[in-house]
Amino acid sequence: MVEVGKINRLKVLRQVEIGAFMDDGEGGILLPKRFVPRNIKNGDELDVFIYHDSDNRLIATTQKPNAVVGDIAFMQVVAVTPQGAFLDWGLMKDLFVPKSQQQSFMRVGAGYLVKLYVDEQTGRVAATERIERLLDNEHLTVAEKQQVKLLVYRRSELGYVVIINGIHTGLLYFNEVFKELEIGDTLDGFIKKIREDNKIDVGLGKPGYDKVEDETGKILRLLRENDGYLPYHDKSDPQEIYDFFGMSKKTFKMTTGALYKQQKISFTQSGIKLLSND
Repeated sequence: MVEVGKINRLKVLRQVEIGAFMDDGEGGILLPKRFVPRNIKNGDELDVFIYHDSDNRLIATTQKPNAVVGDIAFMQVVAVTPQGAFLDWGLMKDLFVPKSQQQSFMRVGAGYLVKLYVDEQTGRVAATERIERLLDNEHLTVAEKQQVKLLVYRRSELGYVVIINGIHTGLLYFNEVFKELEIGDTLDGFIKKIREDNKIDVGLGKPGYDKVEDETGKILRLLRENDGYLPYHDKSDPQEIYDFFGMSKKTFKMTTGALYKQQKISFTQSGIKLLSND
């Protein structure tokens, strides 16, 4: 069964002058000649994306879209009509957002978070900006300390509301972040706490000392690259630490503390020093 709006692995059914037909169990779906790899043979398998062309025919392409059905993605508007807006999909055909699926008046050049779906009436792939109703914190699929993918959704008074694994919403507090985030940014994070009302607090990176284990190598490498000394310590400004190391001050202190206990570094009045036995 071919899935419209997704990547499908299909066999080459037959080749013609205008391209190759991919086996969909029926008459075949055309892969235009410009996308047919060289030296392809009948029976070979290809990963192709399936969607409808402007004439409402199913078409295959080896181009990779910016998102597939079920994804929530940040996309830029390239055209607006009375019926809706068109987004840059990364394909030769743009992605349609019906006017009824817009929360705001979309503008050309602006970017928006949308979710891709298959329209029940037309069978075509479309997008909706109304994603809040599609998110679910009633039936959670995550646990505390689990690593997750985060997508910045919007700002709140306390921090950034994020979408977790494309399913749930969570909060990333401002004091956990040391750089400005933009709507649509994707981040690696973890579940810090699940509250009784199923509200979720998240953090960046990995939880606890798992994160420290990753960062020790970074600090040791930076020390070696800077003649064994770095002018950063527990009194340094958090923003300066983040700008140089790409980690929070809390993680920096945990990591350097672990390295000190392992006798790999020493603390000086003005920074940290690599011990000669490392």
